[in-house]
Amino acid sequence: MTPLVKSNRLARRLGLKNLYIKNDAVNMPTLSFKDRVVSVALTRARELGFSTVSCASTGNLANSTAAIAAHAGMDCCVFIPSDLEAGKVLGTLIYNPTLMAVKGNYDQVNRLCSEVGNSYGWGFVNINLRPYYSEGSKTLGYEVAEQLGWELPDHIVAPLASGSLFTKIYKGFNEFVKVGLVDEKNVRFSGAQAEGCSPIAQAFKEGRDFVTPVKPNTIAKSIAIGNPADGYYALEVARKTNGNIESVTDAEIVEGMKLLAETEGIFTETAGGTTIAVLKKLVEAGKINPDEKTVVYITGNGLKTQEAVQGYIGEPFVIEPRLESFERALERSRTLERLDWQQTNV
Repeated sequence: MTPLVKSNRLARRLGLKNLYIKNDAVNMPTLSFKDRVVSVALTRARELGFSTVSCASTGNLANSTAAIAAHAGMDCCVFIPSDLEAGKVLGTLIYNPTLMAVKGNYDQVNRLCSEVGNSYGWGFVNINLRPYYSEGSKTLGYEVAEQLGWELPDHIVAPLASGSLFTKIYKGFNEFVKVGLVDEKNVRFSGAQAEGCSPIAQAFKEGRDFVTPVKPNTIAKSIAIGNPADGYYALEVARKTNGNIESVTDAEIVEGMKLLAETEGIFTETAGGTTIAVLKKLVEAGKINPDEKTVVYITGNGLKTQEAVQGYIGEPFVIEPRLESFERALERSRTLERLDWQQTNV
């Protein structure tokens, strides 16, 4: 039950009237939505008799698998691409798993893990345990419906990596309709990808019902899956709900991270920056009605991807422990603020 934040300041900045942020950047224990999916997968792994659990991960899933395996007393060996952000590497190693950093992208890591799973009989949360793992994402649908007073939103915007999160939120909403907890409504589903890894967005724009794999090249590493397993189903959900799938540049992703932080006090990782940037892009294109009750899903914490914003958010003013030194620095800061305002409003 992570917070559903009524985001008035961000809404005003974008020209919306009814915007909410579902903030899984504070989820426990590892500050991303992956804690939901792993808790389901490892519970089932234990029931099925697995003693060693594993995953192929772009970072957040490795954090969650290592942490929850440690809590459950299970052996853990996880696989990541070797170029991940330091915060995500440290956020896995602290739980003392065996960590394999593979010289390759996520899709290459995932192929290796399929071979390891077949050879060693381990429980891979996103391979042989995937049917259970993916169900954990439904809770992001359940909670939003409950937090909105047992009703569905009009529009959701969520990041797309494999496409599983996107489709399971849809499934969660529909299950609540089926059991009578909420009234039926056509919720529009819009997805967000980084241009450097946007196979689902490309298929959507070109009107295709299939996804062509791509080689990832983006700062948004947590959603950099070039061959998304649920891409077809994500396309289907977006189209049948009259939603959209859009992509943004790395520069726009950084601006999205900054925009969310300075308006709502939420520091998100690059996946969240992608989602906020796509939200902005959809609003500017007239693809989100200002009156729609829109929920944006923030799935990970910015402390994990600090490298993405280094050099883009300024530096502290270093001063002497004297009043006059402080006052000179304060005047410099106000001058910079005026210049920033002028540049923004040219």
